[in-house]
Amino acid sequence: MFSKVLIANRGEIASRIIRTLRDMGIGSVAVYSDADADAKHVGDADESVHLGPTNARESYLAIDKVIQAAKDTGADAIHPGYGFLAENADFAQACIDAGITFIGPSPAAIETMGDKVSAKKTVAAAGVPVVPGRSEPDMSDDDLYAAALEVGFPVLIKPSAGGGGKGMYLVEAESDLRASIESARREAKNSFGNDTLFLERYVKNPRHIEVQVLADSHGATIHLGERECSLQRRHQKIIEEAPSALLDEQTRARIGKSAVDTAASVGYSGAGTVEFIVSGDRPDEYFFMEMNTRLQVEHPVTEMVTGIDLVERQILVAAGDALQLTQDDIELVGHAIEARVYAENPDRDFLPTGGTVLELNESDWFEDPDAETTSSVRIDSALVDGLEVATTYDPMIAKVIAHGADRAEALERLDDALTDYQLFGVVSNVQFLRALITHPRVLSGDLDTGLVGEQIESLVRREPPIEVYAALAADFIGSNLPSDTSDPFSDIRGWRAGRDPVPMRFAIRGSTGERVTIEALVRQEWPLRAQVTVAGDGAEVDIDLGGVGEFLIRLDDGIESRARVLPTDSETWVWVEDHGTYVATRLAPENELGIHGAAADGEVRSPMPGTVLAIHTSEGAEVAEDEPLAVVEAMKMEHVLRAPIAGTVTELGVVEGGSVVVDELILRVVPTT
Repeated sequence: MFSKVLIANRGEIASRIIRTLRDMGIGSVAVYSDADADAKHVGDADESVHLGPTNARESYLAIDKVIQAAKDTGADAIHPGYGFLAENADFAQACIDAGITFIGPSPAAIETMGDKVSAKKTVAAAGVPVVPGRSEPDMSDDDLYAAALEVGFPVLIKPSAGGGGKGMYLVEAESDLRASIESARREAKNSFGNDTLFLERYVKNPRHIEVQVLADSHGATIHLGERECSLQRRHQKIIEEAPSALLDEQTRARIGKSAVDTAASVGYSGAGTVEFIVSGDRPDEYFFMEMNTRLQVEHPVTEMVTGIDLVERQILVAAGDALQLTQDDIELVGHAIEARVYAENPDRDFLPTGGTVLELNESDWFEDPDAETTSSVRIDSALVDGLEVATTYDPMIAKVIAHGADRAEALERLDDALTDYQLFGVVSNVQFLRALITHPRVLSGDLDTGLVGEQIESLVRREPPIEVYAALAADFIGSNLPSDTSDPFSDIRGWRAGRDPVPMRFAIRGSTGERVTIEALVRQEWPLRAQVTVAGDGAEVDIDLGGVGEFLIRLDDGIESRARVLPTDSETWVWVEDHGTYVATRLAPENELGIHGAAADGEVRSPMPGTVLAIHTSEGAEVAEDEPLAVVEAMKMEHVLRAPIAGTVTELGVVEGGSVVVDELILRVVPTT
């Protein structure tokens, strides 16, 4: 067995691998860039090595630096996690050449399955069904254009290398085809260093179902059941669960065998995932999409229903052990569901965010006394108090996973866990996740990969959470506390000699028009604690008044008014005084831009902190309304900035490759007179 393993990754997956290494009595080595000097995984590991600058190409993606770090620390194996170098055949070979065990499959298997063109041909030869499409190597833009017309719309353009939805474009009309091919090729080049593209027919009402496989170097291969990953946005998974509510036992056995056949076709060893697309209208029909030759983000749901530690199995197989499991040994118990917590703003079309973790409350591996398993909720996280969350890397910052006796119980426990999950200082998607998992279609299991896009308006609009009421109460009281606290008769808190303060009561009207009563009891501790009662439900919330500001905003009717702006988890709420009461209004994305000083006519501002990838115009150029002017990238995602009006470009103040902050002015378009 290995004495020490280096984890060639960062964030929550690095910490998760370290946890298993510790349980196995194996030493751990973390690596980090300048941006991650204070990261959680660095503190969790037994040792750590600084790789270099924040830019991943000079740190986490620098193969020679990672290999040298392993040599310097005496690590005899490297675990790649997922992302970065996890599916890089050159890295796997470099480990072998250096006499270091790569915890993963062979370079040949990675290379075959990492190229989706060769992967489809390989599995098709093994009898695994594949989606109709065109996947010849080195297809030009013209070749792709002609192939799309041949396959028919809608069609998916996909990068041959990589995954995670990066560089994938759904094209429904010929008019959008050229621009989509160009964007897909550029994004694939930037994300994976390979701009090879292919395309395939888009399956209507698609459901994304994947099968976990395990194989050893002695010829044994099994599967550990399937995971449903249909809840996605921009082809990026959000919610994953095991098992799928769609498949019957017969189809489950067939798709599992296809996954095993896929792995066997390349002599696979270790943990891997075979992804299939299944029509919701014809659940007995499935097609191979790709094989991920690594651990998946969503592996915890399989661990919770099987009781098998996949990281431990990876390590044992890499050390040469036999699998010591047969297909008959695998039993799925209950149901597990995972929610991915992203540093992103759902109100701004899920654009990446950043910031400092001011306050964090995560319960890791806590037990439910009524649960049939040892833990009903698990949290894999990259966060610690005070951590600076940058836009340099992938926006996923944590995962919340719940297990239950059945799907309904798992969903209920996940919602409870997300309700208790507190993260201040970084805008995240937690409230969006809660809205999603309680949506009627999700509760009924009526899923497909387009559900989030179809239901987005209902998922991002909701009533004020109780924290908003509490924040207003605390802010109201805090702003009215007397400067001279020695005079009890000027104290608005209902001071009484020798007794606790009398609770203050005042009326607040919610956004649906109902009246609620806020009962705020001010104490001497800091931050203020507000005891709030809303519609009969009680909650006690700690409020840091430093996070509650007062801004001058422009309302929809053009009237300027003082309003209290209360930023919460993934959204911003505004309380505006109306005849002695306060009205709660959830701020629309365009008005939220206005608070930060953007969104004026003719201005083109960056919607997120990131890097300017491309500028398609110049100072003095005449542009049409909606014409693409620039491309900003953050957390491996591109965002095209378009002309808000027709006119002349002025104030072009950025350059390609330059960094921008959220709402920074890129350029201005002056209307043509």
